Amino acid sequence: MKLSIPGRASATAVVAAAALLTGGSTAGAAPAPVAAAAPDIPVANVKAHLTQLQSIATANGGNRAHGRTGYKASLDYVKAKLDAAGFTTTVQQFTSGGRTGYNLIADWPGGDTGQVVMAGSHLDSVTAGPGINDNGSGSAAVLETALAVARSNYQPTKHLRFAWWGAEELGMVGSRYYVNSLTTANRSKISGYLNFDMIGSPNPGYFVYDDDPAIEKTFKTYFTGIGVSTEIETEGDGRSDHAPFKNAGIPVGGLFSGADYIKTSAQAAKWGGTAGKAFDACYHSSCDTSSNINDTALNRHADALAYAVWDLSA
Repeated sequence: MKLSIPGRASATAVVAAAALLTGGSTAGAAPAPVAAAAPDIPVANVKAHLTQLQSIATANGGNRAHGRTGYKASLDYVKAKLDAAGFTTTVQQFTSGGRTGYNLIADWPGGDTGQVVMAGSHLDSVTAGPGINDNGSGSAAVLETALAVARSNYQPTKHLRFAWWGAEELGMVGSRYYVNSLTTANRSKISGYLNFDMIGSPNPGYFVYDDDPAIEKTFKTYFTGIGVSTEIETEGDGRSDHAPFKNAGIPVGGLFSGADYIKTSAQAAKWGGTAGKAFDACYHSSCDTSSNINDTALNRHADALAYAVWDLSA
């Protein structure tokens, strides 16, 4: 995330119950189709991607920052996974600060291309460290959700597109470049953009963006189903890759587990963890390594990500 400026089964049961209430047939009528349920996203798979991103950073000067070899190696890793899974991938190149940057866009074949659901995250770190929570966590969860789409051969009504952004840490440069490169017609085809920036914070909170009501409700439904309370996300307003989409009039939403704000006593009582301590004390530091991840938060957020992708694209 850019610097500021001065219980899954229960959720499935909630959806199933709603389907029974709203989709039941009357005598002589065919039952309404029930949308495919989102799969569980194995947290071990997400963490395996984080291990790879940590190894890439270690081999490339300790970071995965814009214009550095670690960033390009990170992009190549993600792209190879997507290509092997059957996605159509596009690498978009731009320049910032005299260095070349890259976005990676992955389209899943099929679905109505006039109604595009996007899920994205920034792939770059700051130069100070490997950026495993910020934002390896979001990047790895988006990647594993995309791979789950391929494993299940999911065929949604809407078209699915996944994205990994470059140079977010310099001011959402990559995502802004992408949005600005779209024609007005193509912008209007994006029915929603979902952003995931820091979702494995070691002293986590559960924050939901309140930008688009329908997207916000989808995430809250998931967390209610697993018995986890949420709060409205305020720390990252305008500081991550949803901002260029929102500014272009595209509906946005997303999840966040907290950065350098301090967890209150009320939040610790609700979520556990340590009051009086930052959600991520290693934010933008060299200690943002693969040890700087809360597995429970990462697991819950990854499952919520998949739930929203399936629900909003059905």
